[in-house]
Amino acid sequence: MNHETPTAPAHQAKADSPADRPAPVIAISGLSKRYDSGFEALKQIDLEIQRGEIFALLGPNGAGKTTLISIICGLVNATGGSVVVDGHDSVTDYRAARAKIGLVPQELTSDAFETVWNTVRFSRGLFGKPPKDSHIEQVLKALSLWDKRKNKLITLSGGMKRRVLIAKALAHEPEILFLDEPTAGVDVGLRRDMWEVVRELRNSGVTIILTTHYIEEAEEMADRIGVINGGEIVLVREKAALMRQLGSKQLTLHLQTPLASVPPALAHHPLTLAEDGNVLVYTYDASEAGDSDHVSISALINEIEAAGIRFKDLHTKQSSLEDIFVNLVRERP
Repeated sequence: MNHETPTAPAHQAKADSPADRPAPVIAISGLSKRYDSGFEALKQIDLEIQRGEIFALLGPNGAGKTTLISIICGLVNATGGSVVVDGHDSVTDYRAARAKIGLVPQELTSDAFETVWNTVRFSRGLFGKPPKDSHIEQVLKALSLWDKRKNKLITLSGGMKRRVLIAKALAHEPEILFLDEPTAGVDVGLRRDMWEVVRELRNSGVTIILTTHYIEEAEEMADRIGVINGGEIVLVREKAALMRQLGSKQLTLHLQTPLASVPPALAHHPLTLAEDGNVLVYTYDASEAGDSDHVSISALINEIEAAGIRFKDLHTKQSSLEDIFVNLVRERP
């Protein structure tokens, strides 16, 4: 399997020896899951999550995102491989490993007639933690739930219920927080509020792992991005490097007079015609862009004009993370 899984933060010098690198907070090795039906949900997953980062796991429906999270959190048994959470094996040292983790599931399941306060307080007790009302108060205030603490869950909006799920996951003071589709069904305004909550949690030292269908969510928040498809990790890369290395740029020229074809004098350039010959498009790798980018574009434009082509407007566009994701998934059925 060919994919990159950096074992150190992007800022770390390449010369560092393995002994100098901080140990990952989660280390997954050879993880697989095959159901009795024969369906292979995960195929030899190798992945490391660094302490204190926001890691976004992207993939289409059925790619294996929720299965992977469920195994790490001890909700589903793996067929093979291992998961180590902050030094604790998730099978042989289950309780210690699970105590490190908070999980916010997709489903809004809870006791509808219980109050916010009691629901969150009870979750802390499930992990054998002694009562600590000051912590519960701190969590509810951080999630803008303090004024709702006496409300029954049935009276809350969908966005508020999702905040309660996060509060429950934080009740036992975990060091790692899994968010499985944290803003599904939440409107745009609340989604951005939730992003701010996640950033604040990361700033407080919590490692965040989220799965999402919203590409903008990963592009906005993640430090690193992993792409999973068909039960396999396609790649894991630092977000900026991913966009720089796999993205592309386009120069689009709107022509004064339509062309029937690209002139032979320009055939050595990756130029294509669009919109019935009214638009000329030049596509190039973002990884090749740099200080000399404007020089090569200027030279190209000079060649285009020398070929007698006149244009009335031009603009450039760089690939979004969504473009990159769609291309990666398309290449791996």
